[in-house]
Formats: sequence, C-alpha cells, structure tokens
Amino acid sequence: MDAQYNPRTVEEVFRDFKGRRAGLVRALTADVEDFFRQCDPEKENLCLYGFPNEHWEVNLPAEEVPPELPEPALGINFARDGMQEKDWLSMVAVHSDAWLLSVAFYFGARFGFDKNDRKRLFGMINDLPTIFEVVSGKSKAKPPSANNHSNSKSKSSNKTKSSEPRAKQPKPQPQPPVKNEGREEEGGPDDEEGGGGGGGGGREEEHGETLCGACGESYGADEFWICCDICEKWFHGKCVKITPAKAEHIKQYKCPSCSGGNGGGNGGGGGNGKRARPS
Repeated sequence: MDAQYNPRTVEEVFRDFKGRRAGLVRALTADVEDFFRQCDPEKENLCLYGFPNEHWEVNLPAEEVPPELPEPALGINFARDGMQEKDWLSMVAVHSDAWLLSVAFYFGARFGFDKNDRKRLFGMINDLPTIFEVVSGKSKAKPPSANNHSNSKSKSSNKTKSSEPRAKQPKPQPQPPVKNEGREEEGGPDDEEGGGGGGGGGREEEHGETLCGACGESYGADEFWICCDICEKWFHGKCVKITPAKAEHIKQYKCPSCSGGNGGGNGGGGGNGKRARPS
C-alpha cells in the first residue's frame, strides 16, 4: 500500500524492514486491544500491514493484481473468535514475520542484490528477534540489573522494609519509593562487591544486553525504560506509551500482555513500581 517507497541499498531495505516490524510489534503488543477490535470477523478479508514509519493498519488487500508488493496473510479476522486470543496473536505474528521477509527480499531481487548483499541483509535481519518471539515471550529480555545475589538481597529487603525508598540510580531530587532491581543505595554492600568506581561502565554493558519486551530492540543510554511487575520484562516507555512523568504515579506496572491488552498497565493495588531511567 506504500508502493512508491523503494529502498535500493542493503541499509535502506533493512531500515524499511525495521520500521515495518516495529509497527507490527506495536499492533500485537502495545496496541493489541485496538488491533483486536479492528479485526471484526463480520467484515471482509482483512490484512495486517506494517509501514516503514512504524505505523500499522488493518485493511483490505490491494486491488491490483499482481500487487506492487507481496501481500500479508489474508483473512486474519475470520479466525479471531475461533481461537484463544494468545494463539490467534501468535498465528498473526508468524504470518507477519513471513511477510516482512518476503518484502525485504522482494526489494533485494528487484534491485539486483548479489549473494553477499543478500547474506548481509539476512544477517542484519536475523540479529533481531522475530515478531513471534516477542509476542509469545520466547525472546527473553533480562532486566538491567547486577547479579542474582544482589537481586535476591533486594527482594528480601523490600519485603521487610517496603516503605524504605530505593533508587535505581542516585537522583538529584527526591523520588517516590521504587523497587531496587540490583543495586543498593550509594555506599551499600554492592558498591564494595562491584569494585567501587567501575560500576557505571558495568551498568551500561548490562543495559546494552537488555531487549525491549515489545519491539525487541536493545537498550539505549538516553531512553526511558520501565519493568513489568508481573512478568519482569523491560520495555521502552515509548513502546508501551508510558512517560517518565506518568510512571511516577504508577504503584504497580503491568505490561499490555499481563494486563489483558490494556495499554496503560497501571495496577492500582500495592507493590512498588519498577522503574529504570536513562543513565
């Protein structure tokens, strides 16, 4: 449906792939309630489209035959009410992965990518989790924390001193109580175990290994992150529509999957919200 957009280099095709993928992931995670509603079984054959600008759309297939670009799976709405929602979303995710690959290699064939170009393109694509892995939770995203010993110490401390503020990082202004996922306050035991002044670089490496539970992208030092208190996956704030200001008022955060598709994920009852902020 965006036939005039024609990436011609490996980098441009990969950028196109990432944009479409981000839109599809958002449809099946953060915007899943809206996506579910649009896939009305009473309507005609519908397809899920992802666009290079990271937007998504549920619409009828292209009218021209053959279409300018490969078409996604047709009639995804007909199976919506005949399956468990989780199974249905996984099925749509698998078909979306197949469609993304077909579009990427359509551009490769059209603009004459050679063997090395195709190999490089697939390598770049293969470094990202598939949409199915993100939707089904098979893409394990570990929270940016220190080590298991520190995590267990933090959890037991929170049980006995739930009212004691614990900050993820030192902050210039007072902050609401937040759950410590791997670091004691400055001067605590972890500073001694972690080797003192070298802790900042270690945290950066650990953040870099973390993948967003919604889009599957890695941590960026200037990005706001938030962790689900239920499944303990980490998410870009922009992927789940949570801003730093909004996070300050969330007592217990639930991601879209754990809250049944509710994009806000703001649990009202008890618990200390898990927050992560840019380094």
